[in-house]
Amino acid sequence: MAVQALAVRSPARRGPAGVLRRLTVLLPAPALALVAAVFLVPIGLLMYLSVTDPTPGLHNYTAIASDGVSITVLLRTLRMAAIVTLATVLLSYPYAYVMTLAKPRMRTVMFAIVLMPFWTSLMARTFAWVVLLQNDGPLDKLLGFFGLASGGLLGTSTGVTIAMTQVLLPFMALPLYASLRGIDRRLTQAALGLGARPVVAFLRVYFPLSLPGIAAGAALVFILALGFYVTPALLGSPQESMVSQLMASRIQELVQFGAGGALGTIVLVVTLVLLALVSRLARRSSALSNGMGNK
Repeated sequence: MAVQALAVRSPARRGPAGVLRRLTVLLPAPALALVAAVFLVPIGLLMYLSVTDPTPGLHNYTAIASDGVSITVLLRTLRMAAIVTLATVLLSYPYAYVMTLAKPRMRTVMFAIVLMPFWTSLMARTFAWVVLLQNDGPLDKLLGFFGLASGGLLGTSTGVTIAMTQVLLPFMALPLYASLRGIDRRLTQAALGLGARPVVAFLRVYFPLSLPGIAAGAALVFILALGFYVTPALLGSPQESMVSQLMASRIQELVQFGAGGALGTIVLVVTLVLLALVSRLARRSSALSNGMGNK
């Protein structure tokens, strides 16, 4: 009788749990469908066009490999994205570090300063940079006051880099602050207690633990910089165009969907390789952090 009672009760007990498990599996379905509709399907179509338009084959990729203009634009885009990423790291690291030391009220003010660019549209900020960088503009006059004649930065890669750095700073500062906020400062204090100089304690203990935040912010900034269009289009020049402008020109003006798809696929591959490297670096940094914690 007891066995029969248990056999009768067990399905009832397993029933709600099974339903709950099914619901847990189905809950992400709308989000996955949305991602597939607005992200995976367009990218798949783009990759398909890169090998089928105008005729099937890899001729779009071979044309890019043999086209000096495309190679130059790709290398320029990678270089500018790397420079912008490095600039945001150098500017954001001390700012995020001070945020971890500041009192709550001051930290709130510093957060507001970081988030302030999000309160203004990208177009408005870009046109503000047009005014700042133009000939005889405020920045040109400031450089002239110190005897540094710039001749106007509008229409140059330097001006585009400055504007992109300002736009992308929050995307570096916020992940970096989150990473620095989680570092146990007792590890640095222990290094100081063991006789290490402050610079050595920072470079050997604190900085390695902040690498995951640097990697996350750098990957985000670099990927966004690769696909930037509005800022280079308004502040740059056709001679200093980036890959996004070249893609737009191939598709909108020359109606070469296959060539544009090939360029987009190359940028996607570069992005995936970068994310793989960042993931590997994050795992190594996590292992280093756990090792320090165990010690």
